[in-house]
Amino acid sequence: MSEKIRVLLSEEQVNKRIREVAQQINKDYAQKQIHLICVLKGGAMFMCELARRISIPVSFDFMSVSSYGSETTSSGVVRILKDLDEDLKDKDVLIVEDIIDSGRTLSYLLELLQSRGPRSIKLCTLLDKPSRRVIKDVKVDYVCFSIPDEFVVGYGLDYNQKYRNLPFIGVVEFDEKE
Repeated sequence: MSEKIRVLLSEEQVNKRIREVAQQINKDYAQKQIHLICVLKGGAMFMCELARRISIPVSFDFMSVSSYGSETTSSGVVRILKDLDEDLKDKDVLIVEDIIDSGRTLSYLLELLQSRGPRSIKLCTLLDKPSRRVIKDVKVDYVCFSIPDEFVVGYGLDYNQKYRNLPFIGVVEFDEKE
């Protein structure tokens, strides 16, 4: 079985929207410092591009969690593969995620990180699939794009560790004939 990639959101669309979201973050956090937490691996490219456009002081940390393995749908079991290096006590935290679909991973992370005493905690995602939401109470504060229920790659998102480097968001179309 092989796959083809169809462009869903162009590089220009993605860059324009990241600039817009960064401007909103700059307004919302004016006169503050923000602590960005990247959910690896998919969120790395998005967080770097977002951080470059944020004009207030930022600090970074990284967390790796898994609920997918090598599958295209979530298993529902969240595992922490790499925890944070820094304390969150009294920090304004912004979790930066590549995509939110079921909401299981983010619901788990929000509860875990909230227990560590941040001053505030908000959520920013490049892509949101609201039609796939299983956990309905996950509040997403900053969304670049809401997308349909399709399997997407590019801009950090992968299929079996491929396509993360694409500068656009593409839909994976599988060719069953091969």
